[in-house]
Amino acid sequence: KMEIRNVDDPKILEPTDAIIRITATAICGSDLHLYHHGEAVLEKGYVVGHEPMGIVEEVGSQVQTLKKGQRVVIPFNISCGHCHFCLNHMESQCDESNPDQLYGGLFGFGKLNGNHWGGQAEYLRVPYADSTSFVVPDNDLPDEKV
Repeated sequence: KMEIRNVDDPKILEPTDAIIRITATAICGSDLHLYHHGEAVLEKGYVVGHEPMGIVEEVGSQVQTLKKGQRVVIPFNISCGHCHFCLNHMESQCDESNPDQLYGGLFGFGKLNGNHWGGQAEYLRVPYADSTSFVVPDNDLPDEKV
Protein backbone atom coordinates (compact mmCIF):
# COMPACT_ATOMS: atom_id res chain seq x y z
CA LYS A 1 0.00 0.00 0.00
CA MET A 2 1.35 3.41 -0.96
CA GLU A 3 0.44 6.46 1.08
CA ILE A 4 1.26 10.13 1.39
CA ARG A 5 2.69 11.10 4.74
CA ASN A 6 4.97 13.60 6.44
CA VAL A 7 8.56 12.55 7.10
CA ASP A 8 11.54 14.42 8.49
CA ASP A 9 13.64 16.28 5.95
CA PRO A 10 16.95 14.51 5.28
CA LYS A 11 20.18 15.92 6.65
CA ILE A 12 23.79 15.83 5.53
CA LEU A 13 25.28 12.73 7.18
CA GLU A 14 28.63 12.55 5.37
CA PRO A 15 30.82 15.35 3.95
CA THR A 16 30.22 13.90 0.45
CA ASP A 17 26.39 14.20 0.68
CA ALA A 18 24.06 16.71 -0.92
CA ILE A 19 20.43 17.55 -0.18
CA ILE A 20 18.24 17.92 -3.27
CA ARG A 21 14.80 19.56 -3.35
CA ILE A 22 12.89 17.22 -5.64
CA THR A 23 11.02 18.84 -8.53
CA ALA A 24 10.12 15.65 -10.45
CA THR A 25 10.41 11.90 -10.08
CA ALA A 26 9.66 9.35 -12.77
CA ILE A 27 7.69 6.20 -12.08
CA CYS A 28 9.03 3.18 -13.93
CA GLY A 29 8.36 -0.55 -14.02
CA SER A 30 10.63 -1.20 -11.05
CA ASP A 31 8.51 1.14 -8.94
CA LEU A 32 5.43 -0.81 -9.99
CA HIS A 33 7.06 -4.06 -8.83
CA LEU A 34 7.55 -2.47 -5.43
CA TYR A 35 3.99 -1.19 -5.44
CA HIS A 36 2.63 -4.69 -6.08
CA HIS A 37 5.14 -6.74 -4.06
CA GLY A 38 7.11 -4.28 -1.91
CA GLU A 39 5.86 -5.60 1.40
CA ALA A 40 8.33 -8.47 0.94
CA VAL A 41 11.38 -6.17 0.83
CA LEU A 42 10.39 -2.76 2.24
CA GLU A 43 9.79 -1.68 5.81
CA LYS A 44 6.53 0.11 6.53
CA GLY A 45 6.90 3.82 5.81
CA TYR A 46 9.87 3.43 3.44
CA VAL A 47 10.17 6.16 0.76
CA VAL A 48 10.45 4.74 -2.77
CA GLY A 49 11.34 6.40 -6.09
CA HIS A 50 14.63 6.19 -7.89
CA GLU A 51 14.63 8.51 -10.91
CA PRO A 52 14.39 12.03 -9.44
CA MET A 53 15.63 15.43 -10.39
CA GLY A 54 15.67 18.66 -8.51
CA ILE A 55 17.56 21.65 -7.17
CA VAL A 56 20.66 21.45 -4.97
CA GLU A 57 19.75 22.90 -1.56
CA GLU A 58 22.83 22.00 0.48
CA VAL A 59 26.19 20.28 -0.05
CA GLY A 60 28.61 18.61 2.32
CA SER A 61 32.06 20.06 2.94
CA GLN A 62 33.81 17.68 0.50
CA VAL A 63 31.41 18.07 -2.45
CA GLN A 64 33.36 19.66 -5.32
CA THR A 65 31.11 19.62 -8.41
CA LEU A 66 27.75 20.88 -7.12
CA LYS A 67 26.60 24.16 -5.69
CA LYS A 68 23.36 25.43 -4.24
CA GLY A 69 20.77 26.32 -6.85
CA GLN A 70 21.96 23.97 -9.62
CA ARG A 71 19.42 21.69 -11.28
CA VAL A 72 20.47 18.04 -11.21
CA VAL A 73 19.35 14.61 -12.36
CA ILE A 74 19.88 11.73 -9.95
CA PRO A 75 20.22 8.23 -11.46
CA PHE A 76 18.82 5.17 -9.71
CA ASN A 77 22.22 3.83 -8.65
CA ILE A 78 24.53 5.32 -6.04
CA SER A 79 28.22 5.36 -6.92
CA CYS A 80 31.27 6.46 -4.94
CA GLY A 81 33.26 7.22 -8.09
CA HIS A 82 36.52 5.64 -6.93
CA CYS A 83 36.07 1.88 -6.25
CA HIS A 84 37.02 -0.80 -8.80
CA PHE A 85 33.48 -0.99 -10.20
CA CYS A 86 32.98 2.77 -10.51
CA LEU A 87 36.35 3.24 -12.20
CA ASN A 88 35.39 0.55 -14.73
CA HIS A 89 31.97 2.05 -15.61
CA MET A 90 30.00 -0.48 -13.54
CA GLU A 91 28.60 2.05 -11.07
CA SER A 92 25.53 -0.06 -10.29
CA GLN A 93 27.85 -2.52 -8.52
CA CYS A 94 29.65 0.12 -6.42
CA ASP A 95 31.47 -1.46 -3.45
CA GLU A 96 31.03 1.59 -1.22
CA SER A 97 27.34 2.44 -1.69
CA ASN A 98 26.13 -0.80 -0.08
CA PRO A 99 29.11 -2.37 1.73
CA ASP A 100 27.07 -5.02 3.58
CA GLN A 101 25.62 -6.70 0.49
CA LEU A 102 26.62 -8.20 -2.84
CA TYR A 103 24.73 -5.49 -4.73
CA GLY A 104 25.33 -1.80 -5.25
CA GLY A 105 23.24 0.87 -3.56
CA LEU A 106 20.02 2.03 -5.19
CA PHE A 107 17.61 4.78 -4.22
CA GLY A 108 14.24 3.57 -2.99
CA PHE A 109 14.88 -0.19 -2.98
CA GLY A 110 15.13 -1.13 0.69
CA LYS A 111 17.79 -2.81 2.80
CA LEU A 112 18.97 -5.20 0.09
CA ASN A 113 20.22 -2.20 -1.90
CA GLY A 114 21.63 -0.05 0.89
CA ASN A 115 18.45 1.27 2.52
CA HIS A 116 18.71 4.66 0.76
CA TRP A 117 15.32 6.38 0.77
CA GLY A 118 14.04 7.33 -2.67
CA GLY A 119 12.91 10.42 -4.51
CA GLN A 120 9.12 10.24 -4.09
CA ALA A 121 9.55 12.98 -1.50
CA GLU A 122 10.15 16.70 -1.26
CA TYR A 123 13.84 16.29 -0.37
CA LEU A 124 16.47 13.60 -0.93
CA ARG A 125 19.86 12.99 0.66
CA VAL A 126 22.28 12.01 -2.11
CA PRO A 127 25.38 10.11 -0.93
CA TYR A 128 28.58 10.57 -2.97
CA ALA A 129 26.94 13.59 -4.57
CA ASP A 130 29.87 14.35 -6.91
CA SER A 131 29.52 11.03 -8.74
CA THR A 132 25.81 10.34 -8.13
CA SER A 133 24.44 13.67 -9.46
CA PHE A 134 24.50 15.11 -12.96
CA VAL A 135 24.12 18.85 -13.46
CA VAL A 136 21.54 19.85 -16.06
CA PRO A 137 22.96 22.55 -18.37
CA ASP A 138 21.22 25.91 -18.07
CA ASN A 139 18.15 25.86 -20.29
CA ASP A 140 14.46 26.64 -20.20
CA LEU A 141 13.27 23.05 -20.58
CA PRO A 142 10.68 21.90 -18.07
CA ASP A 143 11.68 18.92 -15.93
CA GLU A 144 9.60 16.45 -17.92
CA LYS A 145 11.63 17.23 -21.07
CA VAL A 146 15.09 16.97 -19.53
